[in-house]
Amino acid sequence: MKQDNAAIEEILTTNEEDVLREWLAELTSSGSRRSDSAVASLSDGRELLHTLRAGIRAGADAGQFESAEAWAPARAVLDTLSGTRAAKGASAGETSHFVLSLKRPIFKRVQERAGTRPDELMNAIWLVSTVVDRMAQYTVSIFQKTREDVIGRQQQELLELSTPVVKLWDGVLAVPMIGTLDSGRTQLVMEALLQRIVDTGSELAIIDITGVPTVDTLVAQHLLKTVTAIRLMGADCIISGVRPQIAQTIVHLGIDLAGITTKASLADALALALRKAGYTVTRTKS
Repeated sequence: MKQDNAAIEEILTTNEEDVLREWLAELTSSGSRRSDSAVASLSDGRELLHTLRAGIRAGADAGQFESAEAWAPARAVLDTLSGTRAAKGASAGETSHFVLSLKRPIFKRVQERAGTRPDELMNAIWLVSTVVDRMAQYTVSIFQKTREDVIGRQQQELLELSTPVVKLWDGVLAVPMIGTLDSGRTQLVMEALLQRIVDTGSELAIIDITGVPTVDTLVAQHLLKTVTAIRLMGADCIISGVRPQIAQTIVHLGIDLAGITTKASLADALALALRKAGYTVTRTKS
C-alpha cells in the first residue's frame, strides 16, 4: 500500500466517529436543505466511509473511480444514495454536496497528522480531493439517470392516460386523441385499440381527433396506418373531429383519405356507428 493511502486509511479507521460527526455538522452549518434528515445522513455517511476506506486500503486508483473493481462497493452505495434522494425530491446539487462535505473533516485530520511535512500533506490532500470529487461527479451522473428514468416512466404513464380506449356501445370503441400525434404515440394507440378489439369483439372503432391541434402529412400517415391495422383485425373505423381547418389542410396537402369514413364530431360518428350496428335511436315522449 502506498504511504499516502496508508495514512488516509489509518485516519478513516481511528477517527471514524469524529469524521462522521464533523461531516454532519458541516452539512448542517452549510444550510443544506436536506440536513434535517440527520439519521439517514449518518447512516449513509458511515456506509460510504467504510467503502471509501476499503478502496483506499486496496490501493485503487482514484482517477479510475467509475471503472475500477476496487471502487465497486463505493459505487453501489452511491447508486442507492443518489436514487433514494432523487426519489425524495432532492436536487443533484444537494446530493453531490453531501459527498463533497466529507472533504473538510478528512483534510483537518490530514493536516494534524502531516502538517509539518508539506510533501506528505500535499499528496494526501490530493488523494482525498481526487477521490471525493470523483464520487461527487458519480452521484450527479447517477442522479441524472435516475431522474431521466422517472421522467420516462411518467411520460409513458401520461401517454397511456391520454389515449384511453373507451367502450361507447356494444361493439363500438372510441379513442379520443389529445395533443400531438407522433410515431411512438401512434404505436401505443394502435396496440391498445387492437387489443381491446380482440377482448371485446368490437366491429367498429372511432378515432376522435378533436383534440389534435394540427394535422400534417406525418399525422395523416399515422392515422392511415392505424385504420389499416384495425381493418386487418376485421373491424371498421371512423375518424371524427375533422374540423373545417383540418379538412382544408388535408385537401391542400393532397392527403388521400378515400375509403375512410370521416365525421365532423364524435356525436355524428357515434350516430353512424349505431346505424351500422343496426341500432335506431329515438326520443321518448316527455
